[in-house]
Amino acid sequence: MAGFLSKERIVAKEGFNRWLIAPAALGIHLCIGSVYAWSLFNPALIKRLGVVTSAADDWTLKGVVWVFTVAIVFLGLAAAIAGHWLEKVGPRMVGVVAACCWSGGFFIGGFGIVTGQLWLLYLGYGVLGGCGLGLGYVSPVGTLIRWFPDRRGMATGIAIMGFGGGAMIAKPMIEGFLRYYHKLPDYLGSVDSLKLVTDETGRRLTEVAGEMKEVVIIGANDVANMIIPGQEGVYLVGTGSIGVAQTFFTIGTIYFVVMLCAAFGYRVPPEGWKPEGWEPPEEGEHHGKMITMHHVHIDKALKTRQFYQLWVILCFNVTAGIGVLAVAKTMMTDIFGRTLPDLVDLRFAATYVLMISAFNMVGRFFWASISDYLGRKTTYYIFFVLGIMLYCSIPYTAAQVSVDPSVIWLVYFYAATLLIFTMYGGGFATIPAYLADVFGTRFVGGIHGRLLTAWASAGVFGPVAITSLREISVKNAIDDLVSKIDPSQFQVKFGAGVEQLQILIDANTVTIAKLMEIVPVGTIDPTPNLYNTTMYLMAVMLFIALLANAFMHPVDAKHYMKT
Repeated sequence: MAGFLSKERIVAKEGFNRWLIAPAALGIHLCIGSVYAWSLFNPALIKRLGVVTSAADDWTLKGVVWVFTVAIVFLGLAAAIAGHWLEKVGPRMVGVVAACCWSGGFFIGGFGIVTGQLWLLYLGYGVLGGCGLGLGYVSPVGTLIRWFPDRRGMATGIAIMGFGGGAMIAKPMIEGFLRYYHKLPDYLGSVDSLKLVTDETGRRLTEVAGEMKEVVIIGANDVANMIIPGQEGVYLVGTGSIGVAQTFFTIGTIYFVVMLCAAFGYRVPPEGWKPEGWEPPEEGEHHGKMITMHHVHIDKALKTRQFYQLWVILCFNVTAGIGVLAVAKTMMTDIFGRTLPDLVDLRFAATYVLMISAFNMVGRFFWASISDYLGRKTTYYIFFVLGIMLYCSIPYTAAQVSVDPSVIWLVYFYAATLLIFTMYGGGFATIPAYLADVFGTRFVGGIHGRLLTAWASAGVFGPVAITSLREISVKNAIDDLVSKIDPSQFQVKFGAGVEQLQILIDANTVTIAKLMEIVPVGTIDPTPNLYNTTMYLMAVMLFIALLANAFMHPVDAKHYMKT
């Protein structure tokens, strides 16, 4: 079997059409690119028990976002380790292993959801699935660059475009399967028709068949956040089904079949092959371009400052986007969900995730192709200068929508963030061509794999930064709102005093949405401003990446391979 999958068995015969590699590369990347749709699972995973809203023992948003983080970390680690292996065994072997890991991650993660074992979700989707991501990501890149030495940016844009568009394909599947498998929990009646008790842990309880059972309460502000809208009132915890485990099993099966077929479509060019009529460009840095015709060994590349400059460029560009991607759906509903409730609901937010994927995908092909003409260095200048301005504008938009809930602010936010995500995707698609320009094409696949440790680092810092800063903002916002509420009203609403506030927060009994139902008239909802600090931090990181790009120069000749 190893021989059948080996590099020697997939050398293309004379007359092979190099464009046939593109569908195989796209097939792999469209499947693994669904990781960008992770935020579609968040609303379901944090309601595993409560179904209609989070129960006291449900997983937290920060806990499930970290699954995405672990997957990205292992993507980078697997790519770094597999980069050299890829050069030896070829893309078909790596693609088949990627299919097994990625689909296996869904199966193990689904079992973790069924059993309520969060660590299995981490092990499956995060660790094993993350390894599948890394292997699948690097499998076609070096191959495409060798097939398209005349169009390096466009070639990598083709493959990596698929990774950006994976969420666009995944969105209707995920939402469709979640709805298909979803079952509402038992409805017990309106709040006024039942006797509710708040226990010492902050849980809301009521008597059902002679026993005190935990319940969750759906108020007017919560209905829009239900996966399938239902009545306001009281629902029994532990009944019904959120449908996310079944969705994992179904999607894992589909991805395994598609990725396996794509992996068998890979071919590598014969030694010394080049496109008919094509001649290599001039050596050196000119007209904003920096292209070498020499090659740097994979181990030597790590000894150059250029490798670490590119590492910083990729890491900080990814960090600025990946934290937002991890909570894209949540961020949209937080900023606009209650200021424009008739327009921005869960379905609208899910469509926003779809548009992110579409623009991420288009940006990968567009910017990578443009970089063949502008040069990689100039292209990254555009990413960072424009990105800094856009990130700094988002807090202003959030502040304005809190005071004046006009659709114009939604339109601006939509346009600004989608432009950001074209450049986020463009940064991914352009970096392999940048590496080939600086280090040559001989080991570009392996060097690219090692550079993806920058993605792994960004996968940790981005989501951690955005969720941690959001938690701080939520805590401050709740404290501010509680200070404006009459304690007696608080007691009636939540069945406990203000002195138990932290317990009630931990049990998901007290939220900003529920507090806004009893605050004095005229109080501004703080939810749209929960992400302001994060946006400014991302702008600072882009400025550091801008400096790293500004000082990029060709590799010293002493690092070139002699033969």
